[in-house]
Amino acid sequence: MRDYARELPEHMGRYVGENDLFLKIFPGNCRPDEAGRPPLLFVHGAFTGSWMWSKYIPHFMAAGWDSYCINLRGHYKSRSVDFTTVEFEHYLEDIREAISAIARECAAAPIVIGFSMGGILSQKLAENVGIAGLVLIDSSISRQVHDEVPYQDLAPEIPGLVVPAPVRDEQSSADETPEDIAFQRKYLSMESGRAFGAFSFHFGAEGISIDGGKIACPSLVISAVSDETGDRRGRATARHIGGEYLGLWGTTHTGLLVGQRYHEAVSRIMIWLTRFD
Repeated sequence: MRDYARELPEHMGRYVGENDLFLKIFPGNCRPDEAGRPPLLFVHGAFTGSWMWSKYIPHFMAAGWDSYCINLRGHYKSRSVDFTTVEFEHYLEDIREAISAIARECAAAPIVIGFSMGGILSQKLAENVGIAGLVLIDSSISRQVHDEVPYQDLAPEIPGLVVPAPVRDEQSSADETPEDIAFQRKYLSMESGRAFGAFSFHFGAEGISIDGGKIACPSLVISAVSDETGDRRGRATARHIGGEYLGLWGTTHTGLLVGQRYHEAVSRIMIWLTRFD
């Protein structure tokens, strides 16, 4: 199996905050004309960690972007915690901690790039935390978007206090090779059931309310799309926060980060980032 996390360029790491959140730091190869750019903060989704960004990071480093990857409490290389006590709000505190640490170090607020659960967390933070920009990659949807384009025929499961890691026993997907899936299978871990119970409609949640009018920074929404309804949800998310939209048809949720077409999302983000030069 190819382990993309072990192929990352040279980087640093440190623990921040009282929960020992492990922050991976990837300095960009910037030219003098690229100085003054805001840093990037990557926020992973449920069950994962900074390793999920392994295919993305080299591209942003090469383009001169200083990149930071948070590991939320209890995830990957952050200190272990009792997941039965972890709430959605605790993860919000973790991201605030990372944003504060980055802003102190760089004298600039970061652009936040959130995937899946990290996307709904990042939207909620953007209501009242000053950030330079917001990118959502197949984000979990808000209560308002679900009201507009609801999931149909759900049979919601009530999560336990801890949700086990996804099995991923399939060998491939529409845009992932067996190697891509094996990479994820190596690192996927358990998740907080309380957090899931707050945002996931598949787990019976009422959803997280997002006040799109409070999100003043520029934003971009990228969605994995397999049908018209999924495309409508992505467009509704972008409209709700006043952002640009890209729907990538024929891609999958995790494939957008580690699949064979991940570079299409990276390319669109790079174009969107030129506004900060």
